Amino acid sequence: MKTAIFIRHMLVVMALILSPWAHSEIHELSGPAPDFTLPSEKGDSIKLSDFKGQVVMLNFWASWCAPCREEMPLLEELHQKYKRLGFTVLGVNVDVNSKAAQPLLQEFNISFPIGYDKKSKVSGLYNVGAMPSTFMVDRQGKLRYLHLGYQAGQEKNYDQHIRQLIREP
Repeated sequence: MKTAIFIRHMLVVMALILSPWAHSEIHELSGPAPDFTLPSEKGDSIKLSDFKGQVVMLNFWASWCAPCREEMPLLEELHQKYKRLGFTVLGVNVDVNSKAAQPLLQEFNISFPIGYDKKSKVSGLYNVGAMPSTFMVDRQGKLRYLHLGYQAGQEKNYDQHIRQLIREP
């Protein structure tokens, strides 16, 4: 089991090395966001369905991912900017050792919830194949957008999608 997880993570790393990190794509999605429960950084559990009624930016990231590190403070800014309007960022860390995520979270003073997907179950549920991968979920719990990768300026697209989804009932 540990070997399979290691191989999966190595394939993701190799894919990132072979493709330019400055690459990003946006895809429109439809259908329900698969529900999940993950342990949090605070020791309790995070369940996606507990956020129904809010717009959720579901961000899959890893401590070893340079674009993830670059976008993390921007995600915190978006979380702070829109949280009073029914928006939250929900981070899903995919590091096999969740302790590897702590320095990054402390460095950027991250306040949004972080769930730990050490066994890649939720990553598999969402077919995550690139880091970072960011899914936008509307108030009804439906998938609306997928942002693959990150490059500087991508936060403008995030901001546009967040504002659109917040205005919807």
